[in-house]
Amino acid sequence: MTDLSTLPLDALSLNEAARPSAPKVPAATDTHRRQGGQLAAIHRHYLMEMAQIGAVLARIEAGDTPPENLKRIVLSLNMAENFRAFGNLCGRECQVLKFHHDIEGDDMFPRISAAGGGMFREVVAKLLSEHEVVHELIIRLSDAADTLIEDPSEAHFTQAAATYRKLEEIVRSHFRYEETELAEAIGYYLGSI
Repeated sequence: MTDLSTLPLDALSLNEAARPSAPKVPAATDTHRRQGGQLAAIHRHYLMEMAQIGAVLARIEAGDTPPENLKRIVLSLNMAENFRAFGNLCGRECQVLKFHHDIEGDDMFPRISAAGGGMFREVVAKLLSEHEVVHELIIRLSDAADTLIEDPSEAHFTQAAATYRKLEEIVRSHFRYEETELAEAIGYYLGSI
């Protein structure tokens, strides 16, 4: 595991150019592809939850309310329970995203690598390295949100918003890659998720 904690926010990236392509699974059928496509539905759920956070940030940036009111705005959302439980911008959804990645890394990806005779090894390794970037951004967002709640200044809001936007950008890209490269393999080797 690489220590990403010392990298500046702008340096955290997925290195999309280094993404290997997954081989085709010749015996996969349309049914397998549809089964593997269930991953996209799960990802859409995470992205919809993240959009709620983005909407709060956009309200503040539009001047609808000052950054000092972030906590009040967030606590008025359906995500209030998330904030009370975890005290950060991402709350339960970031915990669930981490859990999703843990399931992939501990179960799905090793099973795909083993079942595919190693032909998915490079794709799985790349996806796991991308999980490290996502997890680093989750930690940073949590820290930025804690700082913002303690001192709701413009500078702290800007930092929290930048971290959130970086996380959203990275997660969207990662999800697209994962869905594109593994849908067929998930359906064929795992049956579904």
